[in-house]
Amino acid sequence: MAELLDLHAKALAEFDRRVREVGDAQWGESTPCVDWDVHDLVNHMVTVQMWAPYLLSGGTVEDAGDRFDGDHLGETPVATWEVMSRDARTAWLQPDALERTVHMSFGAIPASFYLWIMTLDQLVHAWDLARAIGTDETLDAGLVEATLQWVNENNVTVPPYFAEPVPVAEDADTQTRLLALTGRRV
Repeated sequence: MAELLDLHAKALAEFDRRVREVGDAQWGESTPCVDWDVHDLVNHMVTVQMWAPYLLSGGTVEDAGDRFDGDHLGETPVATWEVMSRDARTAWLQPDALERTVHMSFGAIPASFYLWIMTLDQLVHAWDLARAIGTDETLDAGLVEATLQWVNENNVTVPPYFAEPVPVAEDADTQTRLLALTGRRV
């Protein structure tokens, strides 16, 4: 389980690096996520971070109602990301966090599975953000390999988390294959 926590830290770092590179005039730029601009994408990731401490402490999606809806970025989006990602990471580092059960809209799942979902989400959206702002799109190769392996070994159906998979060449590299599974055209 320590390995999963390390992979999560790397995925957070991948997204964090791109958030810090967003220029003042880039928050309205389109992203590979059809319905989201850069602001919306970062807001989504902030919201994902906000859910983690709540769910890990026994909260349910049903009980949360609309408490996590809306725009959370405010006037200082990078600072908001920093605080929320730190809070989520702190929740994951609690003793026995990975052994807990979290209650999602579709039912109860192991917290470790939830952390894998968060890791995948952060990794893919790091690439989306990089593409949107025109910065380095290269993701940590070990993290990409481990995440793709997890998706394949667990028969994870990427939709509804992401778009439908797109075809790639048989000799495509690991990053391209992972991104293609989430509907990204590299």
